[in-house]
Amino acid sequence: MKKLFVFALISLCINTAQAQIFSGERVLNQQNFDQQRWSWGYFLGFNTYDFNFDYKNYNPSPVTGQDFAVETRTGFNVGLVGNLRLNNNFDLRLEPGVNFNTRGFQALRADANTYREISSTYVHIPLLVKFNANRLNNFRPFVVGGVSTSINLSSNEDNPDDNSAGQFRMTTNSYYYEIGFGIDLYLYYFKLSPSIRGVFAINDELVRDADPNSLYTGNVDKMSSRAIFINFTFQ
Repeated sequence: MKKLFVFALISLCINTAQAQIFSGERVLNQQNFDQQRWSWGYFLGFNTYDFNFDYKNYNPSPVTGQDFAVETRTGFNVGLVGNLRLNNNFDLRLEPGVNFNTRGFQALRADANTYREISSTYVHIPLLVKFNANRLNNFRPFVVGGVSTSINLSSNEDNPDDNSAGQFRMTTNSYYYEIGFGIDLYLYYFKLSPSIRGVFAINDELVRDADPNSLYTGNVDKMSSRAIFINFTFQ
């Protein structure tokens, strides 16, 4: 599913660029949109979250090369956009939103009873710098990057139960860096901006079990989330 979304977005960008370049289009939509000091909007999109593990003693499964298997699924993003124009090519953006996602998690050196389903609801707040290429007819490519923080409303960080009672725990607060690219499409009534972004956690998000030899946490030096966001922004 993730590959399908990425392929569809890239195809949309390429087809739109070809249409604008070779069609001789001269009617410009939203001509003064990028001259506004402030602009606002909202976004809808999809996500997939994964985990990256660093181990104290690297002793992976001989079959997969990993201690753990993570089952990724497609989640949903929704949020608001506030954009501050700095100059013709740079914008500063704040994009607070809510992300919903479910991951499956299992230790490979044990039986199927070690499987955990991790449902997460994140309040995600990125502060981004957007670099815009010069506009060509009704499209404008861009790259974006910055930092973000999130609150995991489903972290169970303060839950006294751990994996011995079937409870997988993560930290409530996390910090990330983000980088991505996209394209602004100037339509008749609004601007549509499809984009792809990689999101990478900086801090360790794993809450350790009480047992220092826990199958889930004993050999983990660091566990951090990473994600791909595919968003469609309307302004």
